[in-house]
Amino acid sequence: MIEKTLEEIRKIRIKKLKALEMAGFPGYPAKTKRAYRLSDALINFNKLTKTKESIVLAGRIRSLRQHGKITFLRLEDGSAEIQGMLRENRLGEKGYQFFIDYFDVGDFIELKGNLIKSKTNEKTIDAIDFRILTKSIRPLPEKWHGLQDTEEKLRKRYLDILFNPEVKEMIKKRAVFWQTMREFMLKHGFLEVETPVLETVPGGADARPFLTHHNALDMNVYLRISMGELWQKRLMVAGFEKTFELGRQFRNEGISAEHLQDYTQMEFYWGYADYKDGMNLVEEMYKEVAKKTFKTLKFKINGFDVDLNKKWEKYDYQEIIQKNTGINILDTGIKEVKVKLKKLGIDYDKKGFNIGRGMDSLWKYCRKKISGPGFLINVPVAVSPLAKKSEKNPELTQRFQVIIAGSELGNGYSELNDPLDQAERFNEQQKL
Repeated sequence: MIEKTLEEIRKIRIKKLKALEMAGFPGYPAKTKRAYRLSDALINFNKLTKTKESIVLAGRIRSLRQHGKITFLRLEDGSAEIQGMLRENRLGEKGYQFFIDYFDVGDFIELKGNLIKSKTNEKTIDAIDFRILTKSIRPLPEKWHGLQDTEEKLRKRYLDILFNPEVKEMIKKRAVFWQTMREFMLKHGFLEVETPVLETVPGGADARPFLTHHNALDMNVYLRISMGELWQKRLMVAGFEKTFELGRQFRNEGISAEHLQDYTQMEFYWGYADYKDGMNLVEEMYKEVAKKTFKTLKFKINGFDVDLNKKWEKYDYQEIIQKNTGINILDTGIKEVKVKLKKLGIDYDKKGFNIGRGMDSLWKYCRKKISGPGFLINVPVAVSPLAKKSEKNPELTQRFQVIIAGSELGNGYSELNDPLDQAERFNEQQKL
C-alpha cells in the first residue's frame, strides 16, 4: 500500500473541487436546505418514517464504506450522527459514481432521502440525492493513529474536540458550570457588573501582569490580574451592596495543569458580611454548580475521593505547614524558607522572591495532600494584603481558600477597609 503525502492529497482534492464546480456544484454554497438537525431527526424518527416523505439532512462525512453498488457513511452535524446509505439503483449509475469519485471523508454534505432502518436495524437516511456544502481540502487525522501528540492536540484543539467526545462534553459542561454560577449569584441578589480589563496600575492580587501599549493615549497599560477587585470596591463606595463579575483575567506567570496565563474567574463583593458568611455562600454555590453541571456531588479527582455533600473541614494554615515541613511560618525567616524549599525539591521563581511567596510555596506543597472539601483559614497577613486581621491574632487574617482534591478552587476574605492599615501594608509590600 502506497501512502500519499498531505500535499499530494491536497492536490487531488483540489482537482475534485474543480470537477464539482465544472459540473455545476459550487464547492462552498452559502445556504443549506437542511430540514432537521440530526438529533431532532432521530428523536422524531418514527414519525418521519411513517410519513414516507423525503427530508434533507446535513453534516460532515466522518467515515465511508463502499460495498460494490452501495456506500454507507457516517454523517455528523454536532448534535448527533446518523448512517447514510447511497445506492446505485436509487441514484443512477452516473450519480452514484459521481459521489464515489468526488466526495471524501471530512466533506460537509446534504443528503435528501427517506428515513429507514437498515438490515442491521440501524437508523438510516436512504439517499435519493446529495449535494456538497463544503469540500474538505485537507484530510482529517486517521481516527486511531492520527492525532496522538499532546502538544499538537493542544495547538489544534478543534481536532482534539472533533475526535474526542469527552473533550466536547467538557466544553458543554463548562458552559453549564458558569451559567449556573451566574444564575446562583443573581438568585441571591447580586448585581452583575463589567469592569475595565486595561489598567494603568495592576492591582487586586500579587501576580505579574501582562504589559501592552495604548496607542491612542501613547502610554503603557496592563491587563488586569484580578476580576475587577479594585473596581468593585469603588462600586461598594458608590452604594452597591452586592456585586459580582464573571470574565477573563491575565497573569504573566508559570503554566501548569492548574495555571493558565488567561482564564475565567468569578469574583463577588458583599457588603455587611464577613468571611464566615462568604464561606457559607460559597459552599452552597459549589454544591449547586456541581450538581447541575455533573449531576453528582461525588468525584474521583487526582486520586482523591471527594464528596461535596459531606461536612466541609477547616484547615489551619500554620498547623498544616508546620506538620508537613517543620516550619513555623510565624517564626521564620526567608533564609530558612529557602533552605526548606530546596530540601523539599520545590521549584520557585527567584525573581521578586520574598517571605510571603516563600510561605505560599510551602503551602502549595502541603495543599497537594489535602482531599477536602474544606476551607483553609488563619492565613498570615504576609500573604493576605487585602484581608482584615483576625480579632484573635493580628498576625493572621479573616481569609479562606476552598480546598478540593489538593487544589485551591476559591479564595475569599473579610475585606480590609481600614485605610491606615491598608496603607501600612502596601508600604511594607513596596519594601519587599
